[in-house]
Amino acid sequence: MTDGQPVQQPQPAAPATPPAAPSHNLKGPFEATVLFNKPLRKCFCRMGLQFIGAGAEAFAKTRPGQFAQFDLSSIALPAPEAIPDELKDAATKQILLRRPFSFARVAKEAVPPAHPAPGHPAHPKPVSSGVGKIIAEVVYCVLGPATLRMTTLVKGNSINIIGPLGNGFTVPAGKKRALLVAGGMGSPPLEHLAQVLTTEHPTMDAIAFAGAKTKEDLPFEKLMDNLSQEIGFWLKEFGRYSISSFVATDDGSAGFKGFVSACIVDWLSQNALTFNPAEAIIYACGPRSMLTTIAKLARDKKIDCQVSMEEVMACGIGLCQSCAVKCVATVGGGIPAGGKAPTGEIYKLCCKDGPVFDAKEIVF
Repeated sequence: MTDGQPVQQPQPAAPATPPAAPSHNLKGPFEATVLFNKPLRKCFCRMGLQFIGAGAEAFAKTRPGQFAQFDLSSIALPAPEAIPDELKDAATKQILLRRPFSFARVAKEAVPPAHPAPGHPAHPKPVSSGVGKIIAEVVYCVLGPATLRMTTLVKGNSINIIGPLGNGFTVPAGKKRALLVAGGMGSPPLEHLAQVLTTEHPTMDAIAFAGAKTKEDLPFEKLMDNLSQEIGFWLKEFGRYSISSFVATDDGSAGFKGFVSACIVDWLSQNALTFNPAEAIIYACGPRSMLTTIAKLARDKKIDCQVSMEEVMACGIGLCQSCAVKCVATVGGGIPAGGKAPTGEIYKLCCKDGPVFDAKEIVF
C-alpha cells in the first residue's frame, strides 16, 4: 500500500443465492400412459390411464364430478376405411383446443374383477397422494374428430393432461340415501361417485338410475344377467360396489320404458313408506332437459339435489368465459329456499364454479 491512502477493509462475502424452488403447477400438464382402450358398444369406449410422480399426486386427489382437459391435437387418425361415413368430413378438422373428460374411476391398483358376486364387491383401496401409481378410467363417445383420434390410442401411448379441474360432488351431513341419476353420457362421474361413496361413506344407501334412448345407447359394457336384474343389479359398473341399479330406455328395449326421470318417480312411489326426503340427496349428470326435470322433481319432493352441468368448455380454467351458466342471485348471495323468488340472475362458469352445482342455484 502507499502512504496517505486509506486502508481498505475486507468486504464480507455475499451470501450464497439459495437455489430457486422448483416451480410445480398442481394442475399440470401431466403425461398419462394408456393402459387399455376398449370398445364397449355402439360408439362408446373405455380407456384406462396411468399417472406416476407429480401426476399421480395430483390425480389421487380427484373428487367425483371434477374433470381434466386432454390434448388430442397430435394423435393420428384411424385408417380411412375405419372412419365411419358420418365422420369422414369432420375427421379432417384440426384439433386446436383440449377436450374435457370426467373420470369413471380413480384408484391405486389394477382394475378389480369384472363380475363380483352381488353382496361381495371388489372394492378399490382408497387413494392417497404421493404414493405409487394412480389408475384413472374415462368413458367416451366417438362423436367428432377428437374422440375419433382417441380410438387409435393403444397401450403404452401417452396423453398430455391438465387437471383435476372444477368442483365435484359433495356429501352433506346427515344424508343416508343417495340417488345417482345418469342420462346418456352422464354416467362416468356417477360411477366415480359410487366408488367414493362405498369407500368413504360405507353406511350410505345408494342406488343408481341410468337412462338412454335405446339399449345400445347405454354407455356400459353390457347389462348383467337376468337373475341380477331381478334383484336390482342391472349394471356391473355399479354392481362392483354393491350398489343396485336400474335402467330406463325411451323405446323399452331394456328395463323401464320411458325417461329415467319417470323411472325415479315410479321407484319413489314404490318406496314411499321407507323414503325420508330429508335424509336423501339426488346426484344427476346428463342432458340439460333431463337435469331440468330432475331439479323440478327434487324441488317438488323436497330432496336436496346436485347436478353436473354439461357445457362447452374451451379452456377449462375460467379464462375464455365460454361456459357461462345462468344462476339465481338473491340478496346476500344465497340460494333461494321455500319457494321465494330470486331477485335477479348472475352467470357463473361451469369449468371454475362447477361443473357441479346445487340444483336450486341453476336457472333452468
